[in-house]
Amino acid sequence: MAAALFVIDVQNDLATDPATRIPHASRINTSGEKIISAARAALQRAENNNTSSRLKTIVFVQHEEKPEDGTLVRGSDPWKLVFEPLPGDARERLVAKWTRDTFESNPDLASELKASGIEEIIAFGIQSECCVESTCAGALAAGFRVTLLSGAHSTYDNGAKKAEELEREVEERLRLKGAKVVPWEEVVAAWP
Repeated sequence: MAAALFVIDVQNDLATDPATRIPHASRINTSGEKIISAARAALQRAENNNTSSRLKTIVFVQHEEKPEDGTLVRGSDPWKLVFEPLPGDARERLVAKWTRDTFESNPDLASELKASGIEEIIAFGIQSECCVESTCAGALAAGFRVTLLSGAHSTYDNGAKKAEELEREVEERLRLKGAKVVPWEEVVAAWP
């Protein structure tokens, strides 16, 4: 089953700025770097050996806001991605979004992915209960299998609950909708 890796909203404002980043930004940045590196290595190995890889593409999702709505304004430093697609690499793509659900912001994305043989979305990123959960739910609604990478998504504490509690709640809600929740290390270990 061919899969696309979704890297959701790992942007400076949320992941690197000391004043605004989520509490577990360093965990997301470290796991994200390892996940993307392993994904690129798997894609390259498949190409070098002229074999088929389960992973077919990496989709970098970048949230955009109007200045009056937030800091993720196109072209601004907070909006920039921590991890970017490799220039000229057809196996990687950048997708902008304006709503929490990547598929809602990009109505043709599901059919484009399906046309290229993608049947599963593997997701990680920021924020768990916002764009990560909404994009995973959107992928399920569009008919994809979904795997959420546990340990590689997080959010802000919300006053009543710590980020880790919110992460677990999102995982449970997505499980109930039919998603798989797997530690990111297990998924990455299976790619070679």
